[in-house]
Amino acid sequence: METEQTRELLLDFTKLERTAGQGVLPVAVQHAGTGEVLLIAYTNEEALRESLRTRQLVLWSTSRRSLWYKGAQESGNRFRLLEIRVNCEQNSLVYLVEPERGGICHTKNAAGEQRRSCYYRRLNLETGRLDFIEP
Repeated sequence: METEQTRELLLDFTKLERTAGQGVLPVAVQHAGTGEVLLIAYTNEEALRESLRTRQLVLWSTSRRSLWYKGAQESGNRFRLLEIRVNCEQNSLVYLVEPERGGICHTKNAAGEQRRSCYYRRLNLETGRLDFIEP
């Protein structure tokens, strides 16, 4: 996708509108060892139950409208679920995970390697463009 490799800021302000009616909560997925935020995704009751049952990172794919066993279908990069934190209003979660191997993002860096985090760019406050953090 264009938004995944560009240096232009193309924020999707309609994502939450498209998830309306799906019964989901946002989940920040954080590396338990480093504290790095790896991904923001969604869960619903079914995905939460499956995560608790398997102790693996299982999310809800809002685009496919199905369970998303992270890493099971394509990359093989699975994540062990160590802890779930709930915010004060109980409308968002933080999952602390431990990678079993590899990265979490479906995109690849310039060397063709899977990125370890979905947060591989930062907004340059001077230019308004995106800078790649990792190669």
